[in-house]
Amino acid sequence: MSKAVKNLEKSLDINDEGQIAKNYETLANEFLNKGNNVKAEEYYKKALTSYTKLKLTEDKTRVTRSLAKVQENQKNFDLAIKNYETAGSLAKDASEEKININDANRLRNSANPASQTNYVDSNIELLKKENKSKEVTEAYVQKAQNSLDLKDKKVAIESYKKALAYAKDKPEAVIKIKNEIAKVYASDNQFEKAIGIHEKLLAEAVTKQDFNTQIKQLQSLASLYFKKEEPQKALTSLKEAYDLASRKGNSAEAKKTLSELVQYYKAEGNEKESMALYEGFLKNFDQLIQSDTTLINTKKFQITEGKIRQLEKEKSLKDELITKKNAFNYFLIGSVILLLVLFLFIVKSLYSIKTKNKEIALQSLRREMNPHFIFNSLNSVNQFISENKELEANKYLTSYSTLMRDMMENSNNDFIILDKEVERLQKYLDLEHLRFQDKFDFEITVDKNLDAETIFVPNMIIQPHLENAIWHGLRYLDKKGFLHLKFQLNNGKVKVSIEDNGIGLTRSRELKTSNQKVHESRGLNNTKERISLLNELYKKNISFAIKEKELPESGTVVEIIFPLIDTI
Repeated sequence: MSKAVKNLEKSLDINDEGQIAKNYETLANEFLNKGNNVKAEEYYKKALTSYTKLKLTEDKTRVTRSLAKVQENQKNFDLAIKNYETAGSLAKDASEEKININDANRLRNSANPASQTNYVDSNIELLKKENKSKEVTEAYVQKAQNSLDLKDKKVAIESYKKALAYAKDKPEAVIKIKNEIAKVYASDNQFEKAIGIHEKLLAEAVTKQDFNTQIKQLQSLASLYFKKEEPQKALTSLKEAYDLASRKGNSAEAKKTLSELVQYYKAEGNEKESMALYEGFLKNFDQLIQSDTTLINTKKFQITEGKIRQLEKEKSLKDELITKKNAFNYFLIGSVILLLVLFLFIVKSLYSIKTKNKEIALQSLRREMNPHFIFNSLNSVNQFISENKELEANKYLTSYSTLMRDMMENSNNDFIILDKEVERLQKYLDLEHLRFQDKFDFEITVDKNLDAETIFVPNMIIQPHLENAIWHGLRYLDKKGFLHLKFQLNNGKVKVSIEDNGIGLTRSRELKTSNQKVHESRGLNNTKERISLLNELYKKNISFAIKEKELPESGTVVEIIFPLIDTI
């Protein structure tokens, strides 16, 4: 017990919950072995609290069952039943659950010994299979006590003897069971058998120098001799017990034995002997008290227990502080997470707004090109009408309306299938060629390695540059020019080339009015802005370049390069 107390103090001091639980349980077991059920219950409850906190189900089950046993020992049957049932519900297997349920049912029928027999027998078989020798011993003791309640002393003795077979490595349990067997023999007036058991236990205690057992066996022998009406033998045993208790400093047993001796002498009217015993006891009382190790140990434990209580309070305070700290930490972490989520939401919202603004800007820039095309187209119709070319005007309007419908249908799309883009650009060039047929011819070529039906291209990026090539380059030629639109697969990318042999950028700027220069500049900036927005929104890395051909050639080359896009 001293070792268990020291270990408990150490574990409480370092606040090791696992070790605290084990040491509480160990201390409870020590109290149980010494027959102190009240203290055992107190420390089992503390162990149970720690095991519950640690969520150790197997340990919790074991301690709950131990708690039920000490409550049963104290006749607190309602609490014991409840804890047996709890242990059963926590049990890891059906056998363990059945054992606990049997004990609960056994206590429910405590007033009816006959109905308890089946529960006890069932537990004995189950515990044997589980190889739990200590609990088999206890079960056989229960069976013996149950048999005594049924007035069956023969079965009781048989059960006690079977319990001995399982308790052979537990000396304290062996002594206790043999004492119970002796009691049964004595109750049946088989005094010689009872005396024989106590004499044998006394001899073993003398050999082991177990003085406490010697004292108790001498007291038991005295009781049997009194019942046999052999008072001299009884007195001899009591005097031996008294002398031994006095010499070994066991004041409680010395007092108990003295009381029995004095009681006998008073009954016999021998006041002289009675007074002599009292005088001897009082004379040696101080020395007896000083040498009584049980009193010293009790006082020492009381001091130690006070220290344990103080350590428990400190632990409780630490746990409370830790709980508050954890609560604050959780609150802080939760607040940080909430702020982070809020920040991410704001960032996401801002990003969505920014993206939406880019999409609107892109759509606005794309639609900015339409008015100029519409204006030029209407001028063309007007020109045909003023020249009385009604057939050409009708043909132009028909093609123009088809093209405009197609452009409007795709006006909200940032990308368009290559096949549809080629078809639309073909219609556009056909319209422009109808008006300027004496100024240029054109050709559109698509690389056979490009799948025009699956590849996407940027919408309304190419048409403005075709328009620039015709209106600012080819129409000023004195001869018929040529416009070539090419779609090529180049190093895993799509390369769009718009090449003309018009008057070139330099000459074109010289001929333009200030208003035309502003429009051309705005057209180039529009393309660059749209490409920049497309790259930001879709991460496509589209590039754009325009250059003038070197002499002796004339004309302009526009190149737009973007990766293969097969999905949007």
